[in-house]
Formats: sequence, C-alpha cells, structure tokens
Amino acid sequence: MTQLHKVFVSYHHANDQYYRNAFEALFSGYYNILISKSIQIGDIDPYLKTDTIRQKIRDEYLSDSTVTVVLIGTETWKRKHVDWEISSSIRQTKLSSRSGLLGILLPSHPSYGKETYDGSIVPPRLYDNQVCGYAKIYNWSNDPNIVQNWIHQAYLNRSRLTPDNSYPHFVNNKSGERWK
Repeated sequence: MTQLHKVFVSYHHANDQYYRNAFEALFSGYYNILISKSIQIGDIDPYLKTDTIRQKIRDEYLSDSTVTVVLIGTETWKRKHVDWEISSSIRQTKLSSRSGLLGILLPSHPSYGKETYDGSIVPPRLYDNQVCGYAKIYNWSNDPNIVQNWIHQAYLNRSRLTPDNSYPHFVNNKSGERWK
C-alpha cells in the first residue's frame, strides 16, 4: 500500500467548490487515500497585504503538506490565490520542504477528456511545471487507485526534479480568454 500523503487542494473557490467537496469526500473521506489540506472560504482575510497572505498560505496551510493538487476549472488560471498557492508549494523554505504538484482538469474545463489540453487556459505556473516535467496534468477520475498513484508520483518528483517558479507572480486576478 502506498503511504498516505498530506494533500493541499488549490482551486477556484467561487466556481469549483462542488468539485473540491467531491474530491475531499471521495479521496479523504470514503476511500481514505489522502489527508486533505486546503483553505476554506473565510480562513484568510482578503484585505491583508499580499506578502502577508502569501506567508500565511505557506506557513499555515502548506507547511506540512507533501503534494499540491490544483483542480482546474474554466477560470482557475485567472486566480491570484491559485498562482500564489502553486508558487508557495513548490518553493523550498526554512520552515518546510517543497511539495509535489499535479493538476486535475475538471469535467467543466474545455480540455477535459481530450487527448491534449489547451495550456493557455490552465494556471501558467502549473503549465510551466508540466513543461519542465515537475508536474503532470490529468483528467478528473473517481478511481482511488489512479488518483493515489498520481499523488504518489508527484510526491516522488518533488525530490527528484527541480520546479520552475520563474513565472511572474500575479498581483491581481487575471481576465480575458487565455494567458498566452
């Protein structure tokens, strides 16, 4: 049996709460293949300074997680907090080691179920890490064996590969149809 990993779930709170709830109910609850870590709505004051929010995300929510799963819906790529969570999770700090990283295309995403995905409508930092081999992007699955394998592979990659954290940090949420 593969070890149980502490998984931070990053997602677009307004659009994809249903899928975050389903992910946690299935894989943290029913199948018990992971320990879920994620920020709930209202956990962090949105009026704090940007640097304070980033530090709180890293030190209070990501510090003991080992893998970050990004649930990718139609507008996830636009969200500054998703960008910050990805950036914080792949950064090695004095207080915590970096996390493995993977993305899951939700059934609501235009690329879901296709042979290839449109990289311009996934979070740019996640895309860069998929390109360099640090992260993988998959289609949503309800199969606990498949999801557990994805998480474990991301966990192993965190010490074997170097992430790409060079994309400029979002200052605000993005708009438009695509980022590139």
